[in-house]
Amino acid sequence: MTSRTTPFAPLATERLSLRPYRAEDAAELHRLINDWEVCRSLAAVPYPYPRALADEWIASAATSLADGSAYHLAITGTEGEREVIVGGVGLRVDAAAGTGRLGYWVGKRFWGHGVAAEAAGRLARWALANLDLHTLEANVATDNAASIAVLRKIGFSHVGRGTEHFRTRDADLPVLRFAASRENLFGVPEAGEADQAGSKPLLLVAACALVDIEGRVLLARRPEGKKMAGLWEFPGGKLNQGETPEVALIRELKEELGIEVAGSCLAPFAFASHGYATFHLLMPLYLCRRWRGRPQGREGQTLAWVRPDKLAEYPMPEADRPLVPLLRDFL
Repeated sequence: MTSRTTPFAPLATERLSLRPYRAEDAAELHRLINDWEVCRSLAAVPYPYPRALADEWIASAATSLADGSAYHLAITGTEGEREVIVGGVGLRVDAAAGTGRLGYWVGKRFWGHGVAAEAAGRLARWALANLDLHTLEANVATDNAASIAVLRKIGFSHVGRGTEHFRTRDADLPVLRFAASRENLFGVPEAGEADQAGSKPLLLVAACALVDIEGRVLLARRPEGKKMAGLWEFPGGKLNQGETPEVALIRELKEELGIEVAGSCLAPFAFASHGYATFHLLMPLYLCRRWRGRPQGREGQTLAWVRPDKLAEYPMPEADRPLVPLLRDFL
């Protein structure tokens, strides 16, 4: 697992900010969490909660954030002009399994205002769009109806039952297990409804494999807020009415990446044909080795130059996957 090379940027919601803890947060954190009604629902938290533990927790949260093993963030809001801590939200990462364990808590005086769903949903969507994870998980005690409602509200599904030790109550308690995939939180692409005969509308999309002088291929990661966010794909997009695939690619590559491509530099290579739930996708893939400008993610997407033998390590939409071995063998 690699360390973060840039500071973690706070995640904003309509009312809240999810930011790394600071040393000066310790006293306020302690006041909020040192409450039986809060601690009783948190499996790993003791009660009473020692003041020194707040300092230790903030230090450990900074370490795990730096190495990418966990993302423990303070939930903050404002009262007048003053920032106040409202609670905490976190995600423990199991990189080998491609999963993350979501948790959250809210100070009692802020209960009943939708804070937990707003904060947990924001972190969950960010995680699947920006980390190499395919599933998020969460456990909740069966007597915690409010937290169960939060998980359902943000898109998690009940997948099983189990037991977990709750430190404050010194007991192994029954828990419900919840999970969420990228499809649960972002949905799948839509292009229309099937007609009465059961046939699906055809969606035509053009894609391009940009190949640099080192033989690497450019992939773009779908940003948060888009269908299938977090998956990697070849740049491109839907054809507008009356466009040819080449004209559409020239337009899309300029809009998405800020580069100029001539039609003569686009070489047809292969195509993908894939049926989704409500439409059928047909996607010609072009190769391009010459363009003007430096590709930049102008729509919030992360870019990666990938060697052909490493393409299969990047999770992609189902339609793109069959193109990978063809491209790898050709290059």
